[in-house]
Amino acid sequence: MSSTIKDISHRTGLGLATISKYLNGGNVLDQNKEAIEKAIKELDFHVNEFARGLKTNRSKTIGVVIPELSSIFCTSIITIIEDILRKSGYAIMVCDCRTDEKLEVQAVEFLINKMVDGIINMPVSKDGEHLKLPLSKNIPVVLIDRYMKDLAVDAVLIDNVKASQEAVDYLIDNGHQKIGIICGSQGIFTTQQRLLGYNQAFILKGMSPENSLIDYGEYTVEGGYESMKRLLKKNISAVLVTNYEMTLGAIIAINEMGIKIPDELSFIGFDNLQISQIIMPKLAIVLQPIEKIAENAAQIMLQRLSGQRREATVVTLSPQLVPGDSVKKLNL
Repeated sequence: MSSTIKDISHRTGLGLATISKYLNGGNVLDQNKEAIEKAIKELDFHVNEFARGLKTNRSKTIGVVIPELSSIFCTSIITIIEDILRKSGYAIMVCDCRTDEKLEVQAVEFLINKMVDGIINMPVSKDGEHLKLPLSKNIPVVLIDRYMKDLAVDAVLIDNVKASQEAVDYLIDNGHQKIGIICGSQGIFTTQQRLLGYNQAFILKGMSPENSLIDYGEYTVEGGYESMKRLLKKNISAVLVTNYEMTLGAIIAINEMGIKIPDELSFIGFDNLQISQIIMPKLAIVLQPIEKIAENAAQIMLQRLSGQRREATVVTLSPQLVPGDSVKKLNL
């Protein structure tokens, strides 16, 4: 039979109010804390989170809604978020919406029905309509990677404009002009921002970007593969790929075509420093600060839940261009 809070009271001689306060994260006298912890261990006591959730209207669970569980960017962020939230007594419930807006709506509704205390979302939706229901119920929402200008919610982003602009600047400074870019789906915030950085790099150098060298696809290996095959027909000397999975797909297409990097094509990929060191030659990579993104998202959520935040905050972090051996310097 499971032990109860009354058993702890009998074992310690402390009142139910003191024990309940401790179990719910309140401060009690050191000697009382020691006595309660000793009794918990001896009695093998476990908090009934479901019952406590019904009583306090808190489930100690955070919902995380992502576009693709197969994405290394998503899984890396989830792992770090979970570690941070666990230390504060929270569990996470992950929903993969397969980059489908309808599934994203269903995921959010599912999490609300499961009484999550907050939702961290890397949205697929372009208008954030799916988040109006949790916000109307005062469930805090933190966005990752993508921003909704019409929603007053916290968001953690990287400077996507800077990410692309620095990469294209680097290619132009090495003598390249016919520079292709492989983007995500049109309409997605990150796609728009990274494309803006690409265009800005040319304009600030007094050059004109070529729209024919811009290719869109899904943020998948297949998307990168198909985009790369299309761009290779357009006589480009360099390419920027703006997503990790697409980077893998583009490399597969390049290998199939027997094209040599950087002799025949200069290449800058996105995310995951390890893969840049495995592929030969070593790839130049735009590196997102994944740990900082996850840490900020988790900490903002915890602050929201503890009532420490009022105004919506947008945190913008800087990416890093890590040079490799995949960019050839052309004769200027």
